[in-house]
Amino acid sequence: MRQKAHRHGRTVSPCAGCKLLRRKCVKDCVFAPYFPAKEPYKFAIVHKIFGASNVNKMLQELSENHRSDAVNSMVYEANARVQDPVYGCVGTISSLHRQLETLQTQLAFAQAELIHIRTLHRIDTKPPPYAASTVTFPSNKDFYSDVDMAFVYEDGARDSLWSC
Repeated sequence: MRQKAHRHGRTVSPCAGCKLLRRKCVKDCVFAPYFPAKEPYKFAIVHKIFGASNVNKMLQELSENHRSDAVNSMVYEANARVQDPVYGCVGTISSLHRQLETLQTQLAFAQAELIHIRTLHRIDTKPPPYAASTVTFPSNKDFYSDVDMAFVYEDGARDSLWSC
């Protein structure tokens, strides 16, 4: 039992909405541009979640240039509601947000580890800033004779640390 409608001079089958609702698809059917007969599942799932009259009202309230996006959103939300009846697409968004946070944390750890490895690599490959043969350290004898380490008290008395 195939119902035919006459649109723009040619015979076409009714849109998915009219077919599911078992009504005649008229020339200015609001469902026809967005729920074609070859994609009956789209209207079926939207009808199941939102109801045909609510979908009709939503589409009537929108301008024609926004209707296609609205239908795509309704189909997406309806599919999400079937998958997760409690949270719908909000559950999907929350799950993706948690995954994003986990991946950002992993990325931060990987970047920190990379910096640490690069720092270690620079330390290993960096030539020493001086050659050991050119550095001379003063002997204790030289140090003690050149420096007079003493405490000076408020009354002017001195207390020497080393007596040479």
